[in-house]
Amino acid sequence: MSITLESFLSQLVSNPALLIIVILTLGVILVNGWTDAPNAIATCVSTRAIGPKKAIIMATIFNFFGVFVMTVFNATVAQTIYKMVDFGGKSKDPLIALCAALFAIVLWSTAAWWLGIPTSESHALIAGLSGAAIALQGGLSGINGNEWVKVVYGLFMSTIMGLGFGFILVRTIEALFKRVDRRKSKPFFQNAQIAGGAAMAFMHGAQDGQKFMGVFMLGIFLANGQTNVTNFTIPIWLMVLCSVVMALGTSIGGYRIIKTVGMDMVKLETYQGFAADLAGAACLLVSSVMGVPVSTTHTKTTAIMGVGASKRLSAVNWSIVKEMVLAWVLTFPGCGIVGYVMAYIFMKIF
Repeated sequence: MSITLESFLSQLVSNPALLIIVILTLGVILVNGWTDAPNAIATCVSTRAIGPKKAIIMATIFNFFGVFVMTVFNATVAQTIYKMVDFGGKSKDPLIALCAALFAIVLWSTAAWWLGIPTSESHALIAGLSGAAIALQGGLSGINGNEWVKVVYGLFMSTIMGLGFGFILVRTIEALFKRVDRRKSKPFFQNAQIAGGAAMAFMHGAQDGQKFMGVFMLGIFLANGQTNVTNFTIPIWLMVLCSVVMALGTSIGGYRIIKTVGMDMVKLETYQGFAADLAGAACLLVSSVMGVPVSTTHTKTTAIMGVGASKRLSAVNWSIVKEMVLAWVLTFPGCGIVGYVMAYIFMKIF
């Protein structure tokens, strides 16, 4: 099932509930663009391969193409997010619960950005939707265990792959360029790291763009009273809309998070930054092809940890890592509880 742009615009004018859902969903996508996307370019900025302004422009462009291109070829991540929770019901409560979930996600993610903590927008999305669905259904029947388990797989897979790929790639590069003068290889790795940052931005759009388009489609169907849609096709106009909004969010900036991820956690040389970018992009590509929703923040930061640990464990600023891990751990119960409470309150009020 799909929806044309003409039909969508017509419904948007005549259905205030749909308008609210669209505004909230686009708000979440915008926040994702300015809080998550900076992770993609953190290393190439920290190693001075490219300036912050140019890096943000680059990330904006490649985020756009990532959303668009990957969704055309493989939209399974969007399908997973859509089917992960049960927002079925015969009244207006499902729509209200979804509004509450989106509000909770924006609230949680904005607070994390303000504190400069690179929390995962993906984790917030999953937790907020799950909490609202549990409130709506009055229990764990609001969660589709078969789809939710993919989230758990993604959590462990991104951690192991990020650390492992980062460690292996940097050691491989060191072995290949062992006899090459650093002064001669540096220009090559500066250009390679810019390409790696572009690849990370592309895969960020490919992963996170699909997650939010799945939510967008859920909102459209709920606003039209369609609670039993199981299969759908993402229209081209929606890919473009989400791409543009995410790109706009990226263009706003996010220097705090760039500093935390790229400068404070591990001091990287140019070739090490390239290894981290390549490792992160490879992990996201594998996950996207498999249809497993993973956190781009989680993947990139664990790749950086793997690169840093290849030098020595003390090269990693573990106090920063501790803060990030704590943020990741707290996001699931924290944003889930906020989503649950907001959904419960919204359903009582409205």
